[in-house]
Amino acid sequence: MTVRTRFAPSPTGYLHIGGLRTALFSWLYARRHGGACVLRVEDTDLERSTPEAIQQILDGLEWAGLGYDEGPYLQTQRFDRYKEIIDLLLAEDKAYLCYCTKQELDELRAGQMARGEKPRYDGRWRDRKDARVGVPPVVRFKNPLDGTIVVEDAVHGRVEFQNSELDDLVIARSDGSPTYNFCVVVDDMDMGITHVIRGDDHLNNTPRQMNMLLALGHTPPIYAHLPMILGADGAKLSKRHGAVSVLHYRDEGYLPEALLNYLVRLGWSHGDQEIFTLGELIRLFDIADVNKSASSFNGEKLAWLNQQHMMRASTASLVAPFRWQLEQRGIVAGDDGQLESIISVQRERAKTLKEMAANSEFFFRAPASFDQKAVRKHVTAELLPVLGQLLADLDTGDWSAPALHELLTARAAASGLPLGKLAQPVRVALCGGAVSPPIDATLAILGKEEGLSRLVNALAEWTRLDGASA
Repeated sequence: MTVRTRFAPSPTGYLHIGGLRTALFSWLYARRHGGACVLRVEDTDLERSTPEAIQQILDGLEWAGLGYDEGPYLQTQRFDRYKEIIDLLLAEDKAYLCYCTKQELDELRAGQMARGEKPRYDGRWRDRKDARVGVPPVVRFKNPLDGTIVVEDAVHGRVEFQNSELDDLVIARSDGSPTYNFCVVVDDMDMGITHVIRGDDHLNNTPRQMNMLLALGHTPPIYAHLPMILGADGAKLSKRHGAVSVLHYRDEGYLPEALLNYLVRLGWSHGDQEIFTLGELIRLFDIADVNKSASSFNGEKLAWLNQQHMMRASTASLVAPFRWQLEQRGIVAGDDGQLESIISVQRERAKTLKEMAANSEFFFRAPASFDQKAVRKHVTAELLPVLGQLLADLDTGDWSAPALHELLTARAAASGLPLGKLAQPVRVALCGGAVSPPIDATLAILGKEEGLSRLVNALAEWTRLDGASA
């Protein structure tokens, strides 16, 4: 059997992390078994589905690197096929026209609830052949009246449903449009889907869909219903927990590899291993290893994982997303080599590329002012002449990080100072504050012209202020 999975989002909103995890599990399972993953957009909710949401889903999957093998198929482009199958079911007496009015259905429901019964359609039009003039009918599937339908779920195990508890599902509305549960059945059948991997909120839909597939003479696929993702407080995941657009994580400076690594661990594990490459996940992932218990989303753990991936990634692979983050801050970056140098010295100091970009602005913009607390602490009248001597050394010296380190060390020793006493005022001059990567690397990345210019300007201002205070 060739494995064929599908990711079938509804474009009524953005692609969020729960949807991305479903896409990831479907994609990984297909890749692990040399199969195909189909992208199907379930856009039958005509009032809420939008082209913008479809594009956002496509953009999110592209950023995450989850390419699909077929599609995207749009259900709204398959209405003729759905009508064909509805007509077939009607002709074979496996579906029927129901002329119940909304008022009748409301009264039926109210009566059942008043008696403490489960609200369900009672099949009153199941065997009728007459019609009501002026009442547009819906089409209902004739669900079996007795027996048991068994879902051998790859995650939850054996789950049994009594057919007597399942009413006759509407498969076409009174305006002729097909319903979600019916479209899913036809699509899974036509697209040869062998494994349906989706959230466990769909588990109750599964017996109805299986019965329709069996009525159409088709063997149902294998189902795997994934556990929910909850917030750290145990509540349903919401925006305050991180249930935001997948592209929000791109904007916040997360690597797609890190986000996928984090999401796969929400319900799946391989021993105690925490950090995975995509290649490792393809080799190791099995839907049978997914835990049936709900998982909790932890933003701090995601940030930690992201930093681990940033540390392990090649600097060249981080250049493009880092450049994008700088551009969001209005910075036109230099050549790739300069960005690789900045990434090398900054990635230990940031958990996201956005944070790295914020920490690296000084490489592209000279400080407009200096942190006065840092100036008071590190810039003294005794140090000003030493800084002047350092400027002369730098002006004639080699401008590479090792040479700059030797020069700074020699000037500090000649002045009877620890290296840190000299490095800190230089750091404030270059960056505006007392925090930066190693000072030799910072100077080397800035370049000789820019580095000297900043030191000259800072020394001039500090000398003027020292003279004024005297």
